[in-house]
Amino acid sequence: MRDRARALLIDLDGVLRRWDPAPMIAIEIEYGLKPAALLETSMSWDIYRPAMAGEITDAEWMKLVADRLPLPEAESTAAVAAWQAYRGEVDPEALAFVREVRAAGRKVGLATNATDRLRGDLDALGLTGEVDLVVSSWETKIHKPAPEYFEQACQAIGELPKHVLFVDDDDRVIRGARSAGLSGYRWAGPEHVPYLRKVLDLPE
Repeated sequence: MRDRARALLIDLDGVLRRWDPAPMIAIEIEYGLKPAALLETSMSWDIYRPAMAGEITDAEWMKLVADRLPLPEAESTAAVAAWQAYRGEVDPEALAFVREVRAAGRKVGLATNATDRLRGDLDALGLTGEVDLVVSSWETKIHKPAPEYFEQACQAIGELPKHVLFVDDDDRVIRGARSAGLSGYRWAGPEHVPYLRKVLDLPE
């Protein structure tokens, strides 16, 4: 039987923050871009990885995205700026779970691959005070699912890996967390919160 988790590390995008695709779709239609062109371009590994690993700034990353769009420079810059103006929304049920965990005396850390824009986003979303600590790949210079990332995250939250529950929406990242000795659980929505409560041994 596994040790009970004493702390929670939780991902941001796809868990605590969700994205409405409508704004991006509207921009792609307006500028005549193919569907998902903005997202696919930004996720190109040769520019995405350095942005998440703290090697380039968010602004530099977005400039590289704009440079790759099949548009005149002024239009591509405007399209990227319009896309980036929307910063997502907090998932209220995921936030309620985080609050419940903290109310029970367990530490909660935000563990996310992010750029230098993360802290401003957390402030804008009202999430800065909702977690005990933030483990950002841009700041650690190591991104999930590297084992060193999870090692640093556990050190930051002050628990051994076997006592940490890690929640993310990406299977590959969950596998990385489990390989590093954490309890990993893939978030597919709030329907599994009762199970996660048991893992954390929260009071009924």
